[in-house]
Amino acid sequence: MMGVELRGTPRVVGKEVFGNLYDCDTEILKDSEKLKQIAVQATKEGNMTLLDVRAWKIGESVSVVAIVLESHVTIHTWPEHNFATVDVYSCGSHTDPRKAFNYIVTELKAKRFNVNEADRSSEF
Repeated sequence: MMGVELRGTPRVVGKEVFGNLYDCDTEILKDSEKLKQIAVQATKEGNMTLLDVRAWKIGESVSVVAIVLESHVTIHTWPEHNFATVDVYSCGSHTDPRKAFNYIVTELKAKRFNVNEADRSSEF
């Protein structure tokens, strides 16, 4: 039948994992090259296809954006507060954004963090 779709099977699988990282390693939070390496490896950990990675220094802070075929990985740092925010968003059932997020937490040596997850899938 035309126009009939199966409910419950997402046509678009989207997963987002994001959070705040506290008491991180200050020197890593200032190091744009190291942060780029961490973002690149996080895409591998999460089984994502890296397209490009960029970093911007803003004073001692750094913003890193890794664009992946499936969406993005971002890291924003505030070394003066030993603080970072991380967002990993990916489309496709083959990806694991939680694994990528956890890798970043470990690499930034966060002593504590909070994590949120959002289902960005569409059934229609």
